[in-house]
Parts: sequence; structure tokens; C-alpha cells
Amino acid sequence: MNARPPALGQEAVTLGMLAGGRGLRLGGADKAWLRRDGVAQVQRLAARFAPETGAVLVSANRAAERYAAVGLTMVADRTPDVGPLGGLDALAQACGSDWLLTVPVDVVSVNDCLLPSLAAAGGTGAYAVDDDGVQPLVALWRVEALRRAAAAAIASGDLAVQVLQRRLGMAAVRLAGVRFGNLNTPEDLAAAGFDPA
Repeated sequence: MNARPPALGQEAVTLGMLAGGRGLRLGGADKAWLRRDGVAQVQRLAARFAPETGAVLVSANRAAERYAAVGLTMVADRTPDVGPLGGLDALAQACGSDWLLTVPVDVVSVNDCLLPSLAAAGGTGAYAVDDDGVQPLVALWRVEALRRAAAAAIASGDLAVQVLQRRLGMAAVRLAGVRFGNLNTPEDLAAAGFDPA
């Protein structure tokens, strides 16, 4: 039986935002810097999780100086062109806490119960399932296990995040009535009230 994680205070959890995509459907726009009400998305998410997490890392492969200018730490993929797994690997290697909460930088809405719900699922970590389906990148990872597993998966060329989660024994947590959403097209931006890319 898996031990449950401790009550997760700020020092126990790092927020890892996945911002390594190329934004091709938005003409190459960097989703981290999309703005709503004058606030960049990456800053909005950092502020949203500030009461629950300690350190903040951003997995990205461009504009390091821009992140530094707003007090955020960017970590680049160690292995290029391996998709989200490259970002997870980079975050795990840089993370100094026991737990890593990951969210894609383009999630539109985050439920207040996200971290407590994932933490309650057990000591092997968990990922969210919202009303649109499985959201493997909205997840709480045990960092030590993720470090080893992500590096091994990249080395073997097995890049599917959900396969990695099954190997780690992570739980699926259903969040009824929740839709995280994403920002992939100009229509998505308009619907969520963001400025045009």
C-alpha cells in the first residue's frame, strides 16, 4: 500500500509550468506571454499557485532573460525535440523539493481543489481528469521517481507521458465540473478574454 504524501506545505511543492511549445497554431506566439487584463499568463499562474507552492520553475526554450526580468527561473530542455517529456525531465532535474506540480502554461481555469485533490490520491503521485478527459500534464509528481523515469524514457525513445505515468503507478483524479481549457487558436484567446497573439 502506498503511503500518502504529507500535508503539502509551500516548501514541499515546486510549481513547474510547461511553456516549451512553439505556438504554431498561434503564428509562433509564446503562450507564456499571452496577456489578459494586462497580465501575462505565466505571471498569472505563478500568482495563482503562490499560496500553495514554494519555488516556481518554467520549462521553456526561449526568452530566458524575459523570465528573469519578472523573477521567474527558466529551465531549458536537456534533450531537444522530445515534446512535453523534455520539459518534465528539465523540471525534475532542476526541482529542489520532494513534489512537483506541473501545469501547461496555457491552462485557462484552475480549480482551487486541484493540489489538495492530487495530493490526496497517494504517495506515487496523480494526474487530473477534467470534463474534457485525461490531462496528463496537470499532475503532481514525486520528484525522485520522475527524475529517473523521465531520463530513462527519453533514452529509450518512449516519449508518451501517459505511459510514463502508468509505469510510475500514478493515480487518475477525476475533477467533476472542471475544464482547464487551453490556448491553441485565436478563437481560444477570444473566448477566454485574452488579447490577440
